[in-house]
Amino acid sequence: MQRFNNDYMEGAHPAILERLMETNMVKTSGYGTDEFCEQAKEKIRKACKCPGADVYFLVGGTQTNSTMIASMLRPYEGVVAADTGHIAVHEAGAVEATGHKVITIPGKDGKLMADRLKAYMEGFYQDPSHAHTTWPGMVYISHPTEYGTLYTKNELEQLREVCQKYQLPLYMDGARLGYGLMAEGTDVTLEVIAENCDAFYIGGTKVGALFGESVVIPKAESIPHLFTMIKQKGGLLAKGRMLGLQFDVLFTDGLYMELGKHGIDMAMKLKEGIRAKGYTLYMDSMTNQQFVILNASQLKALEQKATFEYWETLTDGRTVIRFVTSWATREEDIDELINILGELNV
Repeated sequence: MQRFNNDYMEGAHPAILERLMETNMVKTSGYGTDEFCEQAKEKIRKACKCPGADVYFLVGGTQTNSTMIASMLRPYEGVVAADTGHIAVHEAGAVEATGHKVITIPGKDGKLMADRLKAYMEGFYQDPSHAHTTWPGMVYISHPTEYGTLYTKNELEQLREVCQKYQLPLYMDGARLGYGLMAEGTDVTLEVIAENCDAFYIGGTKVGALFGESVVIPKAESIPHLFTMIKQKGGLLAKGRMLGLQFDVLFTDGLYMELGKHGIDMAMKLKEGIRAKGYTLYMDSMTNQQFVILNASQLKALEQKATFEYWETLTDGRTVIRFVTSWATREEDIDELINILGELNV
């Protein structure tokens, strides 16, 4: 049985496990104030070319999103996202549970576009009753998106321009950022993200870590009392060293980028194989998520030989499924999956 449900099915990169064992009995202070966290923060600042940035470590993506959004909004404000945004569809109302509405507007290929954001903001302020509604207080995007698509540098800059006009902080969910950064043809780098986003996080859970996400705030102290908010929301790990040490390893000798590149290489091999076997891709994704359209008989047969994620049912009754590669995907497993798909399409 081949398994391609997600990019966190494996444990962690061996270098992380080795480092955890090597330092296991070292005594450190808690809550992310240890030397491992400090080393990781410095390496992340250097990678982002943002020496003055604040860096915090949290455990998981949903926790990070809900904590950051709650920290950046006033009680009467909501967060604007594409209608397909992760916080709007796949986080069980975690943001709403903090008392903040997710305000959705139509996206394009999973992305929130500057012109649509601008049109929404213009409409909001033109409404004479807007003071009776939830105020848009920040903007959420993810890179890659839920559909594996990527923003360009120009698109980020256009979003940034609209956000600045309306004084909206721009926040990026980077759960799969490693794969986005290493996708072929992208012009978005960590430096570009730091220049255009008020806050973002570098995902570790899906890119080689046991768990953990690294929040980067390019302008230091621009989110007051964030440490305390992380504590209040249950995100402050007493053994913070566990997070910092993992990112210290990931950002040593380019390992994070190397792992992202491997996931992309495996995804592109799978993508080529899917097309060669005569299947239709639902979305032209350049990242580690690949979406395939199957008919009922193909779907039923595939369920016996591989696991994947159901995505949506099309109006003609066919089904969109998602395959996800990772930092640990083996080339022989890609070959086997492609062979399986070929057998189904005979």
